[in-house]
Amino acid sequence: MRYVVAILGILALVVALGGMKGAQIATLISAGKKFEKAGPPPESVSTAVAEERPWEGTLTAVGSIVAAKGVTVSNETAGNVTRIAFESGAHVREGEVLVELEANVERAQLASARARRALAEVSLKRSRALLASRSVPQADVDNSQSGFDAASADVKAIEAQIARKTVRAPFAGRLGIRAINLGQYLNPGTTITVLETIDPIYVDFTLPQQRLASIQIGMPVRLELEGAKEAQIAGTISAIDPAVDATTRSIRLRADVANHDERLRTGMFVNVAVVLPQQSNAVLIPSTAVIHAAYGDSVFVVEDKKDAHGNVLNGPDGKPVKVVRQQFVKLGDARGDFVAVLDGVKAGQELVSAGGFKLRNGASVVVKPDVKPAPELSPRPENR
Repeated sequence: MRYVVAILGILALVVALGGMKGAQIATLISAGKKFEKAGPPPESVSTAVAEERPWEGTLTAVGSIVAAKGVTVSNETAGNVTRIAFESGAHVREGEVLVELEANVERAQLASARARRALAEVSLKRSRALLASRSVPQADVDNSQSGFDAASADVKAIEAQIARKTVRAPFAGRLGIRAINLGQYLNPGTTITVLETIDPIYVDFTLPQQRLASIQIGMPVRLELEGAKEAQIAGTISAIDPAVDATTRSIRLRADVANHDERLRTGMFVNVAVVLPQQSNAVLIPSTAVIHAAYGDSVFVVEDKKDAHGNVLNGPDGKPVKVVRQQFVKLGDARGDFVAVLDGVKAGQELVSAGGFKLRNGASVVVKPDVKPAPELSPRPENR
């Protein structure tokens, strides 16, 4: 009898444990069905509203700064440096003396030539006086005149040689770093320094040949230095190359830019925007809202979730449930943190501006406030 009771007790315990386990499994299955019906948890995203703003047409390119005038200053004749009259990086006027070479021999020759010219002048005056009294023939006067002219030519030739020993600035501008030293012997053509004009300055850039019909001399351009906090620099197109590059099929342009504060230096690269005359309204969205892919550009539009009858579904908090819809777009020009949308998005639509990489079409989202800076047409972030 004791064995029967023990067996019945064990069976009752097994049945009770089985019932409890079955209830747990049923609970898990029910919860899984609820989760499956509810779908994955919503993703946290940031959003922005598409806005319609005035949008001027621009053609963008990367340009290089070149000097309006720039030369490598060098000497014409050989000689030792006896005087250096400039400092590296200094401003100079046109014709200002930069370097003097040793010219003692030429100066001695000049003194001798001037003495011969003075004697020839005295002889010429004496011959003219004697000719007036008919004491000498005209041939003597002609010989004296020839001697005086030859002596004068010798003086001018030696003065020219001495002048070539002095290197002067061919135009006003800023000098580069000095490349010679006092007492150094210079062969003809030795680089002394460089000289460039600072204001105004040129910007050379290229645009595709398809844009040639939109460009005219005198059109305004805006320059922007990468990483600079200062405002954009204004200029105008001053020249258009008559030939198109046969390799790149692009045309070269040059803009004239004032450079009073000397922010622009030769060799710098700048972002160039040619401002077109036409201006219109465009739908602008943050560049971060665009998902780029091989099959096209798209954005995620945030909308209220609706049931089969078109009724808005609310969440546990009583607010409408938000879902995203992937929308393909056709993009226009970009400027700053914005890009113009030509087709696919209307003004006032709410778009995912951050976190779109983890979304799919129809996914639930939760809009979270963030601390990212507001998009701007001319962003100037701090360099920390």
